[in-house]
Amino acid sequence: MKIIPGWLLMLIGLPAIAQPGQIKGQMTVDGMKRTFLTYIPTTDKPEKMPLIISLHGGFASPGGMFHLADFRPIAEREKFIVVCPASKYIWHDGADIHGIDDVKFIDQLITYIINTYHADASRVYVTGISNGGFMTSRLACQLHKRIAAIAVVAASLDVNEGYGPAAPMPVIYMHGTKDHIVPYNVGKMFGRPIYSQQEILKKWVAIDHCDPKPVITNIPDAAHDGTSIVKEEYSNPSNNLKVTGYTIINGGHTWPGGWQYAPKFIVGKTTKNLNACQTIWDFFKTYKLNI
Repeated sequence: MKIIPGWLLMLIGLPAIAQPGQIKGQMTVDGMKRTFLTYIPTTDKPEKMPLIISLHGGFASPGGMFHLADFRPIAEREKFIVVCPASKYIWHDGADIHGIDDVKFIDQLITYIINTYHADASRVYVTGISNGGFMTSRLACQLHKRIAAIAVVAASLDVNEGYGPAAPMPVIYMHGTKDHIVPYNVGKMFGRPIYSQQEILKKWVAIDHCDPKPVITNIPDAAHDGTSIVKEEYSNPSNNLKVTGYTIINGGHTWPGGWQYAPKFIVGKTTKNLNACQTIWDFFKTYKLNI
């Protein structure tokens, strides 16, 4: 692969090409060191690339998220950047306690990746699982001017936390019916009010002005792992916005198609009937912000 020197690219007004691979990074936000892992795909074209920010679950790590939800093979093929930031033990998807403002962190992280690796500011996407999924929902509410689309796995949105959907956005929510950590149907998690899967879909359908009647697709158990999937797709033909729900029948608190990170008796089954990474990217790449 021939790499054009960065100084020459800048001289002719094109962005320099970052060296490919996985890079450790850090920044200071409100006096605290925040860390993250960035994956840069191999490329010989000085083009701005899309960015996926992938948020790990509570008490997990960026390295663990790359292992659980590995976008890297797709990023290498499709040419986009993946960043897995680290929380301070948990993502503060509710109150910003102990002076930790994770919305501010992600906002500044987006700016850093755009400025450092020349990511495309109009094609920034966020996904996450569990605590990272709740944080993804919060970011969709509070950073909607910077994020083109989101995908939430094994999570929902808090009720009465002082924020809510403020602008239309394309969204995916994937949730297992046998998730005993974040319940699929019950609107509470350890006493904390949250929207159920159907409630959060209806909330986004309303704000995106989608047709309330979805197109239903049933995905059978081709993997013979005891799971199947019901896909609900709500659309707004006037602006191409979509709200898509994936109900993983018999699925647990897991990433579809990913690593079974804990025993089934603790977190439930990981379906192999859906590749969440590929499905999420196929959804994301159809959207960009008008900036």
